[in-house]
Amino acid sequence: MDFEQYPDSHFRYLTRADVIVAARDVDIVAAVAEALMLHSAGQSVLPEEAYLGWTTPQGDPARLLAMPGALVQDGRPPVIGMKTINASIGNPGRGIPRSQGFTLLLDPETARPLALLEAAYISAMRTAAVTALAVRHLAVEEPRQLALLGCGALAQAHVALLLRTVPTLRRISLYDVAPDRAKPVARYIASLPGAADVETVLADGPREAVRDAELVVPVTTVTRGYIEPDWLRPGALVCHVSLDDLTEAAVLSAGTVIVDDWSLVRDDPRRLLGRMHRAGTLLGPDGTPREGVTARPGARRVDGTLGDVLAGRHPGRRDRDEIVISNPFGMSILDVAVADRIHARAEAAGLGVRLTL
Repeated sequence: MDFEQYPDSHFRYLTRADVIVAARDVDIVAAVAEALMLHSAGQSVLPEEAYLGWTTPQGDPARLLAMPGALVQDGRPPVIGMKTINASIGNPGRGIPRSQGFTLLLDPETARPLALLEAAYISAMRTAAVTALAVRHLAVEEPRQLALLGCGALAQAHVALLLRTVPTLRRISLYDVAPDRAKPVARYIASLPGAADVETVLADGPREAVRDAELVVPVTTVTRGYIEPDWLRPGALVCHVSLDDLTEAAVLSAGTVIVDDWSLVRDDPRRLLGRMHRAGTLLGPDGTPREGVTARPGARRVDGTLGDVLAGRHPGRRDRDEIVISNPFGMSILDVAVADRIHARAEAAGLGVRLTL
């Protein structure tokens, strides 16, 4: 066939507004849970992510992440796609979100684009859904206080979802290095259904924010740990979303450490758990150190994955007073799973626009 005579290929484009409308009819927590269990059962493909970092002309750290992934279920066509998410630390100062990008879905037969969706909303909500699942399966019964460290878009996504999924919450403490960022989140919480019985406080520092919280959720941009083990109350669950807020001592002293995917953690040289593995202070779930690295005295083992906990292959929390860490590196298959369900709803409702290649 003459290259110029190829027939046009159509795909659906969904803006952020389209994604939000379609997502109202999607159980994002259920979609993420199913994808985690499929991954735990070996029914996924999760290649290494591509990372590009640079410094902007104004001196801000910036990065591009490209993350393909696929879910393969018996009796169903595979779900194949890729998430690209880009961020500049200086964006909040410009009055725009730190991160933005696209999620691409492919036709499993032709490999042509099927849908292109705004990625930041999907990314934020699937991240909050992983936290909600960690709370459901790893927290103490009836947690009452949540500490949010960092008050950007991820903080808002978390409070919106956790107020619906954790009905026992009665207090939310907020902290951000820029105090003016905490106030809009406090106002946002007050506007949410179910917030009438919840007290929101602005903490003067991170230690004050976390000291009484059963649920600690850092959603920051830090690259050096600051949460020490003695900051955390017995029984606390730390949903280590931003991956670098805990100190090495906090990880080593935890009762249980759960990840979403060990290979992503193992192969990453930048984040805390990956650095610990390279240093010989963190061992894989099988108890072995990194190849060519000697385990150091006092090294601890990663206990398992959240998918294993959901599927009943790992018990999760072992006692009420232990500190539990959930360290979700972030898997493209979760974004692809959520995007697939949102795309199906958009197709049914006629949302978005049909574009041609």
